[in-house]
Amino acid sequence: MRRGAVALAVVVLVAAVTLGSVLALRPSEGTAEPPDPVTVSPVPGGRWASPETEISIRGLPAARLGAIEVIGSESGRHAGRLEPHFDNEGASFVPEEPFEPGEEVEVSTDLTVPGGRDGDYRFSVSRPAAPPPPRTADRPGGAVRRYATAPGLVTPAVEIVRKAPGRTRGYTFIAPKRGSGIDGPMIVNDDGDVVWARAAPEGEEIFDFRPQRYKGEPVLTWWEGTSTVGVGAGEGVMLDTSYREVMRIRAGNGYRADLHEMLITPRGTALLIVYPYVHADLRSVDGPQDGMAIDGVVQEVDLETGHVLFEWHSLDHVGLDESHWPLPEDPRKVAYDYAHLNSVAIDDDGDLLVNARHTWAAYKIDRRTGTVRWRLGGKKSDFELADGATFAYQHDVRRRGDGAITLFDNAASRAPQPGKRSRGLALELDEGAGTARVADQYPNGDLLGETQGNMQTLPGGHVFVGWGAAPAFTEFAPDGRILLDGRIAEGNDNYRAYRASWTGRPTDPPALVVRGGDAIASFNGATGVDRWILLAGPRRGALRQAGSSARQGFETRLRVPAGARVVAVRALGPRGSTLGESEPVTVAG
Repeated sequence: MRRGAVALAVVVLVAAVTLGSVLALRPSEGTAEPPDPVTVSPVPGGRWASPETEISIRGLPAARLGAIEVIGSESGRHAGRLEPHFDNEGASFVPEEPFEPGEEVEVSTDLTVPGGRDGDYRFSVSRPAAPPPPRTADRPGGAVRRYATAPGLVTPAVEIVRKAPGRTRGYTFIAPKRGSGIDGPMIVNDDGDVVWARAAPEGEEIFDFRPQRYKGEPVLTWWEGTSTVGVGAGEGVMLDTSYREVMRIRAGNGYRADLHEMLITPRGTALLIVYPYVHADLRSVDGPQDGMAIDGVVQEVDLETGHVLFEWHSLDHVGLDESHWPLPEDPRKVAYDYAHLNSVAIDDDGDLLVNARHTWAAYKIDRRTGTVRWRLGGKKSDFELADGATFAYQHDVRRRGDGAITLFDNAASRAPQPGKRSRGLALELDEGAGTARVADQYPNGDLLGETQGNMQTLPGGHVFVGWGAAPAFTEFAPDGRILLDGRIAEGNDNYRAYRASWTGRPTDPPALVVRGGDAIASFNGATGVDRWILLAGPRRGALRQAGSSARQGFETRLRVPAGARVVAVRALGPRGSTLGESEPVTVAG
């Protein structure tokens, strides 16, 4: 494209941006301001963009981007809106109409676009394939706990088999599923008692329940949706400390978020994974030309606007031949899940660490261009793995504070089975020498999680491991001693487990029922309850303290005195402050 734009065209464009709508203008003469380099998504030469993709341009304020012209080889010229990004470091061109599947798109600008030519570049649009229907979850049974004060809440039993001094203070965050209890998020204490729980919506599952921070404040997040064979279609949910919904977090560009990752970043964005089903040529792995594959997409999404700031496709950067996963019997009918991304993390230098279960490899990704800087593990590893450092079907790759790479090494699959037990694993990398050796490892007997799982680094060198398909969680001391060991009832599994402090302040009052002469109290989500006070009297408005008890678990029983006609309960904190009071309940005659 010729560089240059008449002053009038520039003024018109800036005004149009202010109004939130700009046509695909293309100036023809004049002198433009010398452009700075920008990065774009979809990337130049990318072949797998969604038909509903936006075009993200990063590196300059919207007012300095100049005119954007977008032409599809089948759909023709596209008008659209240029919408600024939240940080004033870019904008998204939002086409008024989607692109045609399989077409090539030319983007023309007055900018410097690495990978483009004179500001112009091309990308191709994928041909989406239909995903299979959601899988119906198995319900094989297992011990559950029921609550008089919450009849609809049936939680899987959690047993603490070891609780040693020196463990990290806080709670355990899990989301058991496919058992006999709720498929929903749970916070449990070190006695295995529920502190807070909520059932998933009917017909949906919840994955990756954890505390995070958003705009400096603590929040709870999880993924919610439907899944089949480890592939999810849903959205993220964020709650505040009073368990009120703050927002829903959705993938962009016409996609639905996968279940494996929803990481809130310090700058107020979310890192998500998407699993699009696409038609693909599988001849490089002895499959058909007209086969189907599952792409692995990483998105960084602005939580305020929903715009995609960055998008990376595994099919553009990771070859089908890197996979250890077998082709389906008929790849024309069943999509080849060759990569199976399951975690995204921010590296120390701001780049991304992306993990792929089915290639047995982790990838360091340039956060601006999408270039793969190195591979750790797999068939094309840039590191030689020392004895004991190999891993397979791994999850949850992160960078530890000392520079080591941590992961949950599942070491298992249906066939082959490279390992006999899973472990948390930390690898020390020497990027100059291209070597990786074991820094630390954390097995727990013969626990073997064939799927799912995570390894969390805690303060003081402690480590917390969720064992995925083996429904358990464990905290390790720096020397490998087990400080906390919990088991979720048989028949459940749990994608990830986290250990963290949390202060919950529910807005609902405590619940109270009276049965068999006992007042039974609970306060779902309140983390500060130390004692319960029983109030009793002949009528409402005439209640006096009639008993007290230390908190006994999710529910606490207090004896109702003879002759009481109306009772209520008051929850007290450790210093005697009132945290909440129930509605009065009439005692049956």
